[in-house]
Amino acid sequence: MPNDLLFLLHDLARHSRMDADRRAAAQGLTLAQWKILIHLERQAGLSQKELAEILEVEPITIARLIDRLEAHGLVERRDDPSDRRIWRLHLTREAGPVLRALSHERAAMLESITKGLSHVEVAAVEAAMERMKENVIAGLRAREVEAA
Repeated sequence: MPNDLLFLLHDLARHSRMDADRRAAAQGLTLAQWKILIHLERQAGLSQKELAEILEVEPITIARLIDRLEAHGLVERRDDPSDRRIWRLHLTREAGPVLRALSHERAAMLESITKGLSHVEVAAVEAAMERMKENVIAGLRAREVEAA
C-alpha cells in the first residue's frame, strides 16, 4: 500500500509523542507535565480549568498533575484576585532549570525530525501543515454550523 498522508501524519505524531514522553521521563516528568510547564511558561496565571480546556483533559486530571508539579516545587497555585474559587497557576524559580533542559530536548527532537531536510523544505512543511490545520478547523466549523 502506498504511503497515505493521513497515516503518515498520525504515525509521525504518535512516534513524536513516544519520543517526547521518553525525553520528559529523563527529566523526571511525564509528557502531560511537560505540556503544562510549557503552557505556563507561555501564559502564566492560567486557571486549572483553562489549562484543562487547552490540553483537552478533564479538570480533575489537571488538578492531579498540578498536585505532582507542586510537590516537586515547579508550580504554585495562587489565589485569583477577583474570584476566590479559582486558583491561578504560576511557575516557580525551580522550574527554570527544568524548562531549559526541556527546551534542549525539544530542540534535539526538532533536529532529529528534520534531519536531512533543508531550511526551505522545513519551511514548506510548516506552511503546508499550517494550511492543513486551517482547513480542518474550517471544516469542523462548517459542520457545526450545518448541525445547528
